[in-house]
Amino acid sequence: MISSINPSIKMVAVLIPGILLGLTYDVFTPLLYFIFILTVTFMMTNIPIFRWMKLFSPFFILALGFAWMTMLYANQTFSGGEEIFSFWMFEVTAGSFRTGVSVGLRSLCFGALSLMFILTTDSTKLMLSFMQQFRLPPKVTYGILAGYRFLPVFRHELQILKQAHRIRGVSRARGIKGRLNQFRRYAIPLLANGIRKAERVSIAMESKGFTGDTDRTYYHHMTVGKRDWLFFALMIGVLIAVFALSYNLGYLRIFGRQF
Repeated sequence: MISSINPSIKMVAVLIPGILLGLTYDVFTPLLYFIFILTVTFMMTNIPIFRWMKLFSPFFILALGFAWMTMLYANQTFSGGEEIFSFWMFEVTAGSFRTGVSVGLRSLCFGALSLMFILTTDSTKLMLSFMQQFRLPPKVTYGILAGYRFLPVFRHELQILKQAHRIRGVSRARGIKGRLNQFRRYAIPLLANGIRKAERVSIAMESKGFTGDTDRTYYHHMTVGKRDWLFFALMIGVLIAVFALSYNLGYLRIFGRQF
């Protein structure tokens, strides 16, 4: 299962396809890899399909927007070919349509890869892996982890602030000026509480012997095994195979140049 893969290896296995797919401008390559991502997501994870569709819907809307705007505003490098249809003052040609669909499919790939990583990765294990595999300084990783842990606390405190203001008769602000004043009323106490909590956490960590030294021991050891490398080889190997197939069929286009 993907959730047991080492987080650092998983992140690299997701980042490399994301970067390389960003170079392609044909429809075939991102479409084929998107099908592969969906297959991996639903075959190798326990993510419920309805939850995934709910979380993926904003990415789908964004992809539609990117595709439509690219069709309308494609530059001369990508807008060649015959006119397919016109909309108001815009003409959509075969080249701009293909580029727009490609951008939309690439956006879907980025969204699907991001969801697969986020929904199958534990934040604590990710930070531990950054320290042990990437040798990131403990001060940075523990700082990120502490900040991440504070987010639910801030949300709870914001709810308390809203309820306290409501009890005191402060109604909901209207208009831009009112909303700015409301934001200031919420932001100042939240910031003050955040600074106070951060100070307490730092004192607690130092009192327990945390010095930020990279030469330290760990209770949880993050290891990289055969299964991690197999997952990495699967993600990168299929990407290479998709690029090779696209090249052999004559579909591969990188930055508008066909190979």
